[in-house]
Amino acid sequence: MKNHNTLINYYNGRRVLVTGGASFIGSHLCELLSRSGAFVRVVDDLSSGKLENLSKVINDIEFLRGDMRDPAVARLACEQQSVVFHLAASHGGRGYIETHPVECVNNILLDHQVFHAAAHASAEKIIFASSACVYPTTLQSDETNRLQLKETDANFEECGKAFSDGEYGWSKLISEMQLRAFHKQFGIQGVACRIFTAYGERENESHAVIALIAKAAAKMDPYPIWGSGYQTRNFTYVADTVMGLALSGAKLTDFEVINIGSSTHHTIIELIDEIFKYITWAPKEIEKQLDKPVGVKSRSSDNAKSLRCLEWEPGCTLADGVGRTVDWYLSQVTNKQLTNLDHLLMERA
Repeated sequence: MKNHNTLINYYNGRRVLVTGGASFIGSHLCELLSRSGAFVRVVDDLSSGKLENLSKVINDIEFLRGDMRDPAVARLACEQQSVVFHLAASHGGRGYIETHPVECVNNILLDHQVFHAAAHASAEKIIFASSACVYPTTLQSDETNRLQLKETDANFEECGKAFSDGEYGWSKLISEMQLRAFHKQFGIQGVACRIFTAYGERENESHAVIALIAKAAAKMDPYPIWGSGYQTRNFTYVADTVMGLALSGAKLTDFEVINIGSSTHHTIIELIDEIFKYITWAPKEIEKQLDKPVGVKSRSSDNAKSLRCLEWEPGCTLADGVGRTVDWYLSQVTNKQLTNLDHLLMERA
C-alpha cells in the first residue's frame, strides 16, 4: 500500500512516455503507471513487442508505432512528456546477444536519440533500462563465489570498473555515461536502473526461465540445459522489476544508478527443480550442453541502495514467480512454439 501511494502521489496526472512499451517488461510497466494515474504514451516498433501485450490498457493509453532511432519519431514521441521511461532496445536472451553483437552495439545510437529528444522536449526525467551486464565479468567468474554486485562496482572513473559483459553490457554502460552527460549539460534528471534477470508473463522463449518452462511443457527427455546447471542468477519476477523502475522514477533525482533485482542466488538446477515441482513432471535425464553460451558464472544484486533510497527491494519468491509464469505459459503455448525451440532460443521473438 505504501508503494502504491508513492506512485499515485508522483505519477497521477503526469504525462509519461514508455519506449518499448509493448515489450515484456514495458507492457507490465504501462499497466502499473496507468493504475497510478499517469497519462501513458507508448512508442514501439513492434519488432519484438506485441500490441496484445497492452490489451489490458490499450483503451487508456496513446500508442505510436515507430523506431526511436529516427529523430523525427523521437521528437514526436517526446513532445509534452514529463517523464520518459526508455526500455526500447535490441535485446534477447544469452543466445541472441552472443550472436547479434552489431544489433547490441546499435543500441548506443537508439539511446542517444531518445536522450536528445527528451532533453530538447524539456522532459523532467529519464529512467533508462540499463542492465546487470554493465558489471565487470571478473566479479562474476566463479559460481562458488556468490558476490552481490553494488552500484559502485561499475563505472568509468575507477580503474578496472569498466569491464562489461559483451557488446550488450558495454552498450548499456556507455549509455549510462550518455545519460549522465545529458544531465550535466542540459539539467535533465537521469536514473539508470540496472535490471537483473527479469522473468514472468509475456516473456518469450529466448530467455532462460521461459525456455526451461517450454522444454518441460514439451516433456523433453533427456531434458537439455545450457551449461553445467550450477551457474547462478537472481531471478526477479517482472512485477518486482516494474515496481522498482516506477519507484526509481518517483523517488530519485539528479543522476543516479540503481540495481533492480533480487539479492538471492539460485542455480539453474534449483530453477528447473521448481519448474518440475510445479508441473508435477520430471525427466529421467538432464542433458548438460556445455557448448552453449551461458554468460557469467554468478550474478546477484546488492540491494543496500534500493532499501535506503526506495525503501523497497524485490519480494516475490522463485517458487511463487515460477508458478505464475508456468500457469501463464501453459495457457498460451502452441505446438509450433514447442517444436521450434532451437530457433526461438537464439532470437528476440
